[in-house]
Amino acid sequence: MKRFTAYAAVGTMVAVGLVQPSLAQDKSKDGERLSAASAVIEEVMGTPDKAIPHSILSGASCVVVIPSYKKGAFLVGAQYGQGVATCRTPQGWSAPVFVKLEGGSFGFQAGGQSTDLILIAMNHGGLEHMLSSKFKIGGDAAASAGPVGRDAQAGTDWKLNAEFLTYSRSKGLFAGIDLDGTVLSQNTDGTRSEYGANVPYNTVLQGGVPTPDNARIFVSSVAKYFVSARDSQ
Repeated sequence: MKRFTAYAAVGTMVAVGLVQPSLAQDKSKDGERLSAASAVIEEVMGTPDKAIPHSILSGASCVVVIPSYKKGAFLVGAQYGQGVATCRTPQGWSAPVFVKLEGGSFGFQAGGQSTDLILIAMNHGGLEHMLSSKFKIGGDAAASAGPVGRDAQAGTDWKLNAEFLTYSRSKGLFAGIDLDGTVLSQNTDGTRSEYGANVPYNTVLQGGVPTPDNARIFVSSVAKYFVSARDSQ
């Protein structure tokens, strides 16, 4: 019995030793993804003449950023990307959840150049789809390629119908993109590693948990341009 107890203790220590590094690695990946998403927002908004118009930012309900990763984050054929999302709450922008975008034949790459994606929920319908944790763009949720630059008056479809506006940035070009057919869903591993197994996706997006330290830069980047947009109206 003593020998069995000793083996059990050793087994427990080995298991803990294996789990802890895994959690640390997950946290590290989460932090890298959040930092990359913040950089995308800052770089896109750093060129106002070609950025997301203030009129759109001021009405945004949620913002999703899928930054590119050179080490296989986007795969040709089996389209796949991972990113983060935050939603507007009465107290400000929520702590982020981790998401993934899959499917479609539009292609994330052109000549080997990976692409950054930004999706913006523009109304209550878009917000509800975000809170549902999984939906098909263009099917479950109406989407439109978003306008860019200071003048967003060229088209009005996005004002009337689009629950989501979609953008891409590749090779220095930032423009609206058609993402119809892709599926946006929760990255359960990322959200679980950040908040634990028992925190619902919609609880985070509704502002029910505080923003983790490693997510403050991303949330601050979104909030900075949201506040700036509202002040400029």
